[in-house]
Amino acid sequence: MAVPIAVLDCDLLLYGRGHRTLDRFKLEDVTDEYLVSTYGFPRQFIYYLVDLLGAALSRPTQRSRAISPETQILAALGFYTSGSFQTRMGDAIGISQASMSRCVANVTEALVERAPQFIHFPEDEATVQSLKDSFYGLAGMPGVLGVVDCTHVAIKAPNAEDLSYVNRKGLHSLNCLMVCDARGALLSAETHWPGSLPDCTVLEQAALTSHFETELHKDGWLLGDSSFLLRTWLMTPLHIPETPAEYRYNMAHSATHNVIERTFRTIRSRFRCLDGSKGTLQYSPEKSSHIILACCVLHNISLEHGLDVWSLPATGPVEQPEEEYEQMESVDSEACRIRQELLLTHFS
Repeated sequence: MAVPIAVLDCDLLLYGRGHRTLDRFKLEDVTDEYLVSTYGFPRQFIYYLVDLLGAALSRPTQRSRAISPETQILAALGFYTSGSFQTRMGDAIGISQASMSRCVANVTEALVERAPQFIHFPEDEATVQSLKDSFYGLAGMPGVLGVVDCTHVAIKAPNAEDLSYVNRKGLHSLNCLMVCDARGALLSAETHWPGSLPDCTVLEQAALTSHFETELHKDGWLLGDSSFLLRTWLMTPLHIPETPAEYRYNMAHSATHNVIERTFRTIRSRFRCLDGSKGTLQYSPEKSSHIILACCVLHNISLEHGLDVWSLPATGPVEQPEEEYEQMESVDSEACRIRQELLLTHFS
């Protein structure tokens, strides 16, 4: 005799059919201090996200339509900032761990859809000049439109055991190419590259390269470290500086480029799901890439709202699977000429 199989809803078992929504947790019932300590952000920031993402999180086709946008956002923020689907987190807002997972997926996709709105290079001339001025104020490096670097985020081994995600330390990771401005806001974020690819290969294949080579940014450049090749739009440090001007150039380059290393550290400090302290991201490479990008969007939104992530308390050193690299030598004679002219004009 066939045995009927019932598909049970975890939230239905917990809270019954009498609830149209699962809003046991109310923002107005708790303090800002509690929200920051538990979800990483204050009340007004969370209300802004509800306004920004509410329509996307209320789509009738989603399974979690009975869970309010506010609750979905709290669930996702709890995961991003703690890196864990802890039972107490679900209990605090009145949903199961299974629903927590669905909420994270929904909010992540809603944030990814908004990425072009919050992560982009400035286009108008006045904003571009302000960008250059901000960088020049750091260490006297002129013409800088952004600093670029790669960082690895550990992920679980893909089901297919794809070796392309194994980096040089033998760990599975995504290699993320990012550009930031002088205050740490991201101007570009490509989070999907397999961890086996060296930084120079990632940049070679990235949309960022296509953008700079087709847009012809003649009045400025990015700064990259020695893992990248010198290009007309990408200034790298000199391998063996010999003259005082070359030493000054390298010192200014290093002090300016340090902004992105600081940005990487603070993003990991705020979004503990990326720092490896709770283990690797337990998702496919595609979903992990989206989670990283969602955190990048939140990072930029937080800066827009005056939440200075660089003032966050230190959480201790976190070991990450960063790649070692060899010094890259450029064969681009025009790029070499531009860097030499920069040396003579500004550092001699």
